[in-house]
Amino acid sequence: MTDNRLSGLALIVGSVGVIITMVLHPTGHIAAADIQPMIQKLIIVHALGLACLPVLFLGAWGFCRQLAAQSRLSAIGLVLYAFAMLAVMNAAVADGLIAPSVLRQIVASAGAPSAIDTWRMIQHYNFYANQAYAQVFVAASSIAIIVWSVALLRATSRLRGLGIYGCIIGPLILLALFSGHLTLDAHGFGVIVLLQSIWFVAAGTFLLRSSESVTAAL
Repeated sequence: MTDNRLSGLALIVGSVGVIITMVLHPTGHIAAADIQPMIQKLIIVHALGLACLPVLFLGAWGFCRQLAAQSRLSAIGLVLYAFAMLAVMNAAVADGLIAPSVLRQIVASAGAPSAIDTWRMIQHYNFYANQAYAQVFVAASSIAIIVWSVALLRATSRLRGLGIYGCIIGPLILLALFSGHLTLDAHGFGVIVLLQSIWFVAAGTFLLRSSESVTAAL
């Protein structure tokens, strides 16, 4: 299998994986009797999400090579995307690995109000950390898609539609984020993941069908 196809497959598989992660992500208030099943589900879905991150990055790296290794825009986009991957990795660790441990401590502290209050305070801090990392991911990944989309518009007419799509959703996501209208709960974050995954799946499909590099005149 060629590098193009491997990179395209990585983008598609990674994107599908993160969409499944968000679809299966627990939402809403959980009854006390359902905490243990929810903890197990949190760990499983976030483990899947974490496993998808290096796959997505390898796919993005392959896409950038095809966009043109010497392109400054291509390299800038990859650096921004790497930054985004690190941020969302921390968000997933906070929500999928740290939060379950804290929830177990809250359950174990039943009957000790002071201990429960302490662990709930820790859980609130962990939630705010998760949200901060998620915001960094949304901003950095959206800017990366904008940069790559601009490079596509300047490089080839074959991916003009993808470039236009990226130049539309990227700024819209940033506007929603910085205006305070974007809530990064499971639903809000899931919408962002879906919109970005459409871009990556389209890029991956192009790579699967392509045997030639896209030369960018930048």
